[in-house]
Amino acid sequence: MPATAAGTAADGTAAAPATTSRDGSSSLVMVLDSSGSMADDDGTGRTRMESARTAVGTVMDGLPDGYPTGLRVYGADRPRGCTDTRLVRPVQALDRAAVKQAVADLRPRGDTPVGLSLQKAANDLPEPADGAIGTRTILLISDGEDNCGTPQPCEVAERLGKDGIGLRIDTVGFQVKGRAREQLECIAEAGNGRYYDAPDATSLARQLQRAAQLSADGYRFRGKRVEGAATGGRAPALVPGQYLDTIGPGERRYYAVGLDAASTADFSATAVPQPGAAVDTFDALRTSIAYGTDSSCATDTARFYQKEGATPLTSAVARIPSAEGTRSCDRAGHYWLVVERASKKGSDAARWPLELVYGVEAPLKRGVTPAASEPEYGAGGKSAVLPSGNPRDVRGGTGFNDAEELGRGVWRDRILPAQTLWYKVPAGWGQQVCYDVEFANEPTVAGVASTYSYGATQLFTPARFPVGGGGEFTSSALYSGRPAAIRMGSVPVAWTNRYEYRGAVQPVHVGGEFSISVTLGAQAAEIAENAQIGVVLRVSVLGDERAGPEHHAAVLAGKPDRGEGKRTDKKGTSAVAGDSGGTGGAGWTGVAAAVGAGAVVVIAALVFVRSRRRSATQTTRGSA
Repeated sequence: MPATAAGTAADGTAAAPATTSRDGSSSLVMVLDSSGSMADDDGTGRTRMESARTAVGTVMDGLPDGYPTGLRVYGADRPRGCTDTRLVRPVQALDRAAVKQAVADLRPRGDTPVGLSLQKAANDLPEPADGAIGTRTILLISDGEDNCGTPQPCEVAERLGKDGIGLRIDTVGFQVKGRAREQLECIAEAGNGRYYDAPDATSLARQLQRAAQLSADGYRFRGKRVEGAATGGRAPALVPGQYLDTIGPGERRYYAVGLDAASTADFSATAVPQPGAAVDTFDALRTSIAYGTDSSCATDTARFYQKEGATPLTSAVARIPSAEGTRSCDRAGHYWLVVERASKKGSDAARWPLELVYGVEAPLKRGVTPAASEPEYGAGGKSAVLPSGNPRDVRGGTGFNDAEELGRGVWRDRILPAQTLWYKVPAGWGQQVCYDVEFANEPTVAGVASTYSYGATQLFTPARFPVGGGGEFTSSALYSGRPAAIRMGSVPVAWTNRYEYRGAVQPVHVGGEFSISVTLGAQAAEIAENAQIGVVLRVSVLGDERAGPEHHAAVLAGKPDRGEGKRTDKKGTSAVAGDSGGTGGAGWTGVAAAVGAGAVVVIAALVFVRSRRRSATQTTRGSA
């Protein structure tokens, strides 16, 4: 499976200009050990520095054009000295030749002032402009431990990790053992990053490439900056749209909204910790819609359910008025959207960027009768027949905002350990998304036969509600370098699904662009021999698209299956839907288009009718 061009910068329209890597909100500074021990033979007849030069060259060739990159070295200028650290190349638009030449000119000489170098490297990285949020990475490459003592490297990393939003410190240990490896592992964990072990020159190039590419492919944020309050009385008022905030361990953030007595209010929060940062299985992101002093209309809790490392985490809730209109949460008035972060001791202590989406679904016109709910998977279940044939290359996005649009077909991509790739698939009224994710058979590193990581996927509605497997599907699988496959999908889109009680059904009540995330566990870095791992997606959108949510709505002519239009291969075969808004005016596509302009978005023309399941009129996952 040939690799696609990994890490290509997203087009400027994919996210707000203040959040792309081109303005310095995302950047990388490499800190390279040039101490005396780097002149030692690495076991191949070459010095460690010679192997490092080759590895750095490979990294430079793989980074996107213009990606802000700098180089700092230590131990390069004097035989002795604990202040021997120097910024060789400032963090600016990537000049591959200049960085390679700078590394070629280094001659290993001195001591290893790791702590001081980390301290200065944090200042080398430019602060994001205009409140933007990006990934600022320090990539430390070392063959030994700090021999200066002050400042202590782990203490520096811990301080930087807590203070810097979006800052991560990755470490690569080149032929290190014992205390040297322990120190590098400590630096990475305290600095919200990952430790990569490189016992030889080949693995050094591989691990450097992974760490650098993970920085360049960081989540592209979009939204208006807002600062949630610690109490409801001080909460900022939100109108429908998309927002950016941050949240620390143990914090609770309040946002105020005014709701009428008839509309559905949807609220999602996506926390984006540094990929692979230390987390506990049950670390959580919790959302709720609250009213009064201590009452809640709905709650939802999202957890990592693994300890390999952090991934984006999304929690979502809805205020869905009951058909009778008699519940406390049915009333018009002031409500609060609440986000809470729960972390165990030892987990990532950094503030996490938080992307919030708040939307409102207004009633249908009087007299319109919606179609019945569709709570069963039917043709889209685990036995569904998915597309086959040769896969076409695609490059997944970094998050919800730049997810790559797919249609029916077979698609091929490459994924890094600790990375999450994103795709979107349009589906309208009466349609359902069904897909497989297959992680490739890859050559493995010697001696890892008993090492396992995982692959995972998640499907999200247009309102960013996670859609669970509903007992039909399992969202993850063990990965050891051998092939592993996961199937996931949704029930058909039906307006009345909102009254169903199951979390796999209720959110699937509005058509539009469904999002797919695909994650590879961080520990795969210890398994796979190639820097990236192949992944194949088999995607289908089943069912005829209806013109609207109403009972007996007509089938839209010429749209038997999403997946016709935008993307065309060399033979002219269409591959991706050209119109993602064919949901009878009731999709979430309007949110994505309008948020960047700061528009107030009112989504969908929908009406509330009596559920066929009167006992299930409450919002799921903890409704009041």
